[in-house]
Amino acid sequence: MNIRVIIFAFFSLFLFQNTFAQKDSIAVRAKQLQLSSDKYNPLSPSKAAFYSAIFPGGGQIYNKKYWKAPIVWAAMGTSMYFYLDNSDQYDRYRTAFKLRNQGLSDEFNGKDGNPFISTAGLESAQKTLRKNRDLSLLTGVLLYVLQIVEASVNAHLLQFDTDDSLSINPVITPDPLFIEAPKVGLTLKYSF
Repeated sequence: MNIRVIIFAFFSLFLFQNTFAQKDSIAVRAKQLQLSSDKYNPLSPSKAAFYSAIFPGGGQIYNKKYWKAPIVWAAMGTSMYFYLDNSDQYDRYRTAFKLRNQGLSDEFNGKDGNPFISTAGLESAQKTLRKNRDLSLLTGVLLYVLQIVEASVNAHLLQFDTDDSLSINPVITPDPLFIEAPKVGLTLKYSF
């Protein structure tokens, strides 16, 4: 007898499910799906990426985000500066190391012939400067790729419709059990 009640409850649940169903609030009207040609340009992200690849900061200028271009130039220029500086320093220490190994005088020898930097110090400086040079190069390449991706994503996101019907309102919702201690909640309301 218990099994009959369970089976009856199970079938009645599925039978009356449509009776208590709510309206579909996510239904999209056909005219909302129509894209107007002035707002949506499917080639815009690829153009922004192309312009950024040709000229760093060009995609940001194409997206009319002019304030981002100097940031891109400063980041790329800083990386390039550190790469060139570390490369020049590495060449100095490498040349001094080679001269010292051949028994010749180098720029790190004093007037009396005593070296300012030992041979082990020259070798250690070479390793450090080579590592810094390679890290600067890697940083420059990553910044270059990042600015291309940023321009493409920004061009893609500029095409989304963001009007005032989307809003976030912080609301204090009282807890019915503990009225004296309010709790803060967040409500996201949207309408079509």
